[in-house]
Amino acid sequence: MAHRNPNISAQPFRFAMENGSAASIRRGALPLPDVAREALRILEESGGEAWCVGGCVRDALLERPVHDVDLATNLPWPLVQKAFRDEGWGTVETGVAHGTLTVVRDGEPLEITTYRCDGTYSDGRHPDAVTPAATIEEDLLRRDFTVNALAYHPDRGIIDPFGGAEDIGRGIIRCVGDPTSRFSEDALRILRACRFASQLGFAIEKTTFDAMLASKHLLRKVSGERIYRELERFLCGDYVHDALMACVDVLAFVLPELVAMKGCEQVTKYHIYDVLEHTAWVVQHTPPEPLQRWSALFHDMGKPAAAFFEKRDGELVEHFYGHAAVSVVLAEGIMRRLPFPAWLRRDAPTLVRTHDDVVPANSRAVRRMLGRLGGRTDLFEALCDIKRADALAQAPFCAPRADEAEELRSALHEVLAAEEAFTVKQLAISGNDVMALGVKAGPEVGRILDAALGAVIDERVPNEREALLAFARSVASAE
Repeated sequence: MAHRNPNISAQPFRFAMENGSAASIRRGALPLPDVAREALRILEESGGEAWCVGGCVRDALLERPVHDVDLATNLPWPLVQKAFRDEGWGTVETGVAHGTLTVVRDGEPLEITTYRCDGTYSDGRHPDAVTPAATIEEDLLRRDFTVNALAYHPDRGIIDPFGGAEDIGRGIIRCVGDPTSRFSEDALRILRACRFASQLGFAIEKTTFDAMLASKHLLRKVSGERIYRELERFLCGDYVHDALMACVDVLAFVLPELVAMKGCEQVTKYHIYDVLEHTAWVVQHTPPEPLQRWSALFHDMGKPAAAFFEKRDGELVEHFYGHAAVSVVLAEGIMRRLPFPAWLRRDAPTLVRTHDDVVPANSRAVRRMLGRLGGRTDLFEALCDIKRADALAQAPFCAPRADEAEELRSALHEVLAAEEAFTVKQLAISGNDVMALGVKAGPEVGRILDAALGAVIDERVPNEREALLAFARSVASAE
């Protein structure tokens, strides 16, 4: 039988909505995955005390899907390991130096950490040493934000020593204790606050935000991999527009390219926002996938550098000719500076480069663009996403262009359904056929096939073997 800590005073679930609050609090018992309930049972039958902690409690209160479940216990990790091995679970010593053990059942991992107090953080990221904590409240004291400093047990209720449930109800991100201390311990918390604002739609409490601004230089101590991961989760949040506009001065330390976008007005009838807010809306309107969100962030980044004015009919009009090419250069610089995966470094510049290209919603234009995209239908779909979002983020009269982007998507689907050729591989002839005409192996073979594809796309030649062989002969003999 698990023992009960007499110092713990759990609270029942009686959270009332405040007028105008940003978040909705769930009433009653919280849903927990079966694997979490089973883990609690194992820990308690081993003589320990255990709680679900952190983000899983926060998300359950908000009625968001609960994915990763973290548990805290007063048992030392070797006893935790033995208890779970005896039950047939797998265990991984992921962070035992800090008291954290990962247990695995049916491929589903849970992190279990012994109650602890953290020592100093000389590297600005990890505690130099940890010491056991006597109570769950002491353990919660070391956590970053009040909305994460929550513990829950299905029989004993919730532990909320810092008002995290109230902050959830108000839609507020607030540090536990002194925010300057929290950020000096671990500077990544600065980006985590931005990320939570984007994911949850919460505002950052003023004292916390002021400390973020004053401490952002500490982000230089954080690895590029962790920065990239937090930025991507930030960009894929449901409330990214509001969070980007609110947090830009903090994010600028790791994405200095944002500075020039802020306040860069677009003096043109097509726009009602500066470059930064237009970009924030484009990101918001794209699907929450890394390729679309990063490409949206990058797509107009080159506008401040490309901007110039001319006088037309007595009025100054701003132009951004060539901004896509500059945006590609800036995007590639960011992706070299941070450890982006190779596939994003390959695909995002393509979307940035082509986002402003005019592509009519007809078979010929669609196939030509597919050819430019290397036959990548997924890139074409993503390009439609960017074009649609771009239209929705401009002046109101431009909104119908979003429908044009969907018409372009429909034209793509028609091309695919009709199995029309848009790559050399889809031609009715191959390189061997061209060489059989007497053309030597080499670049000339590719040039003839490209010409044949162009003729098929332009509907000058049908995609039929004999017709294409005749076309290839004429191209070869013309040389």
